[in-house]
Amino acid sequence: MPTRRDFLKTVAGATLSLQAVPAKRREVFVGKRRVKVVDIHGHFVAPEELDVIKNTNLARNVSNNGPLVLGPARLQVIDQLGIDIQVLSHQGGWWYEADRELARQIIKVQNERLAAWCNAHSDRFVGLASVSLQYPEMAAEQLDEAVKKLRLRGVGIAGHAGGEVPSSPKYDPFWTKVQELGVLVFVHPGGADNIIKDGALRGRGDLGNIIGNPLETTFFLSRLIFDGTLDRFPGIKICGAHAGGYLPSYLGRTDVACDVRDNANCANKKHPREYFKQQILVDSMIFSEEGLRHLVTELGASQIVYGTDTPYNWPAAVDLIVGASFLKDTEKEAILGGNLMKLLRIV
Repeated sequence: MPTRRDFLKTVAGATLSLQAVPAKRREVFVGKRRVKVVDIHGHFVAPEELDVIKNTNLARNVSNNGPLVLGPARLQVIDQLGIDIQVLSHQGGWWYEADRELARQIIKVQNERLAAWCNAHSDRFVGLASVSLQYPEMAAEQLDEAVKKLRLRGVGIAGHAGGEVPSSPKYDPFWTKVQELGVLVFVHPGGADNIIKDGALRGRGDLGNIIGNPLETTFFLSRLIFDGTLDRFPGIKICGAHAGGYLPSYLGRTDVACDVRDNANCANKKHPREYFKQQILVDSMIFSEEGLRHLVTELGASQIVYGTDTPYNWPAAVDLIVGASFLKDTEKEAILGGNLMKLLRIV
């Protein structure tokens, strides 16, 4: 099945078309009110990473050209999509395979280049740091530096590090730092290669993405709930990519598991549903009106933020949200940008 190693390989055929870029930046309105659209789900790559890993087996993960490389084309894309501010994170987690010193060098380049881009375009982009999650103490140090010195607004992580979901006390140094800094964690999966046997999702349909990605996020969030991580760190806030995977759609069964399954051995102190009221958010990548309605019904508009997966070619949901008859105008504004502006302290 596709793994996080394949994350960058399909980008050439997945970029958004720029052939019909409008001359004027799109503005989004809710009723007659101009609203600010903030996108949590933007990807990038820093070509300078290749200098660090060019003589290692990790070099296949970085390209020095293509739509992931930040430049004028990205500004055109977000203008076309009506995005006022895009939140960038360097996802894939392929550097979780690196040894300590190499991981330190990779993260330094990723975070410094991201900070430089965001500083140069401070009205259009904010950044989420990368960390070496496989080394929790070092990850905490990297996050501290990224937030305090580089002014990044949070952290992006994959759904596992070397097959291990970061829900055990081993990862407490990282979560301690997240809670101390009060920053958002955006979790983006890499195809569920920690769950599904190798090759199971190959073939037609891009199932490593379509099934694997939401499955990995579902597993990640479930582990953090049932292993008691969210209880140990009640101040952390996590946003799950791709509408939180399958968990919001299957929350009823998850919610009763600890009550009816004698072998569940749950460490959580609250029902899973309760964590979605304060600690867990999801992005809006659900693509259908009924899907969005269900997401809002289960989680509430306060727990949903706008996401596009730029530069990958997915339907933009601005019009879906703006046109949703079941949402109040205040809820539309919150999902499109208001929730993220509060979480990421965007003025």
